[in-house]
Amino acid sequence: MHDVCVIGGGIVGLATALELGRLQPGARIVVLEKESGLAAHQTGHNSGVIHAGIYYKPGSLKADLCRKGAEATKTFCRENSVPFAVPGKLVVATDELELERMGALEVNARQNGIAIERLDAAGLHSFEPNVRGLGALFVRDSGIVDYRLVCNAMAAKIRVAGGTIELGVAVDGISEDSTGVTITAGERKWRAAKLVVCAGLQSDRLARLSGLEITHQVIPFRGEYYLVRPEKANIVTRMIYPVPDPDLPFLGIHLTPMVGGALTVGPNAVLGMAREGYGRFSVDAKDVLTFLRFPGFWNVIAQNWRSGISEMRNSLSKRRYLAECQKYCPDLAESDLLPYKAGIRAQAVMRDGTLIHDFLFLNTERMLHVCNAPSPAATSAIPIGEMIARRSIGMSNAA
Repeated sequence: MHDVCVIGGGIVGLATALELGRLQPGARIVVLEKESGLAAHQTGHNSGVIHAGIYYKPGSLKADLCRKGAEATKTFCRENSVPFAVPGKLVVATDELELERMGALEVNARQNGIAIERLDAAGLHSFEPNVRGLGALFVRDSGIVDYRLVCNAMAAKIRVAGGTIELGVAVDGISEDSTGVTITAGERKWRAAKLVVCAGLQSDRLARLSGLEITHQVIPFRGEYYLVRPEKANIVTRMIYPVPDPDLPFLGIHLTPMVGGALTVGPNAVLGMAREGYGRFSVDAKDVLTFLRFPGFWNVIAQNWRSGISEMRNSLSKRRYLAECQKYCPDLAESDLLPYKAGIRAQAVMRDGTLIHDFLFLNTERMLHVCNAPSPAATSAIPIGEMIARRSIGMSNAA
């Protein structure tokens, strides 16, 4: 009998298990992950950015968690010999509308207590000679890291503390009774006093598998990246972001140096035809039928069809994709963009088409399902894990 079972070997699940072990020394904790390795999905397919927190509403939980998470991630990396860097980020305005939006973003950032510097066109050029714009915000504390390495370090600490991590476990049954929760995967079975589910792209399905009634669904959005050819990887030294459209949930196509020295560009945001299919033409019939039958999907399409068409065109045309980058980095050429792995974001959507941008928890007496952990969940994972761990400990301790 385990004290706690955590389903999900991404960074949120591992951060939760790590904190549970810290809060309850000696607790019998097991982490179940269906893939053969950790951080196989959202955690291992993102830009690797440690966000400073300039975008989020002042005083909000997301803003607080991002600030705390950025500092906690850097501290964790230092203490566990995980390489990271803090090159900073430039948020670049390329026209008058973006300049106006940049002003609002500056106010927001300062209210969040983020150290920023406003640059005019000449100042921007002095920071990054190959970047063009009317102005920019320099976010000094934005960093980069490989979150897969962070997860490996977390897993090592979980094991040292006595926890168990089991890979290749595709959970197909969850049942709760008055004394605990039974989790099955084929012929294998685990018994735990409490269950915490941090399943990301499959979170809605595991909630339903547990017998919970849900009114949302995860719709996959595919983010496509390119790798800038190595000979041109030094075209910038910092992260370069466009000023985001406040009406859209994505931050736009950006240039991101990686901790290994590479430079990536992306992502865009197009509807994914498979929740876990990273190939360009990946299609999973079950996933497609699932969202086609969901009213929320059609409501999202109705509300966002113009931006959806634009993103799809960028996906189909490398030249259009490049044009988005050339707004702020005109020296990039089509031949500079090489194939790179895609990512898939689990976007939770309500039946009326509302995109869920906050946390969504569902719980029973012994189960806690994390149905949505909003971006930037990787940056904020350590304090998110602390929050989830405290919530799970607050559930009934009857055994």
